[in-house]
Amino acid sequence: MRARIYQPARNAMQSGQAKTKIWYLDFAPASAREIDPLMGWTSSDDTQSQVRLKFESREAAEAYAKEHGIDYTVTEGHKRAANIRPRGYGENFASDRRANWTH
Repeated sequence: MRARIYQPARNAMQSGQAKTKIWYLDFAPASAREIDPLMGWTSSDDTQSQVRLKFESREAAEAYAKEHGIDYTVTEGHKRAANIRPRGYGENFASDRRANWTH
């Protein structure tokens, strides 16, 4: 049984960092999905592919995998630098603003 340990990337639609501190352990599918001839749905008899375990740290996820004899790979996520402006959102409406308001 093979698993992947990773930290999810930040949602592209949001600027916050929520739910990016948790580490996940996902099991790789053991068999390919099949297409149902009647309905056209895809299905699989592999229930392990539906399991996603959450961990507070990478070390905890690795310890769990080692304890249960699971082969795993760790995928490091790309860290993005914080976009913090010195004066923040209020700078848009400051009376001492040097440049014209463009919109």
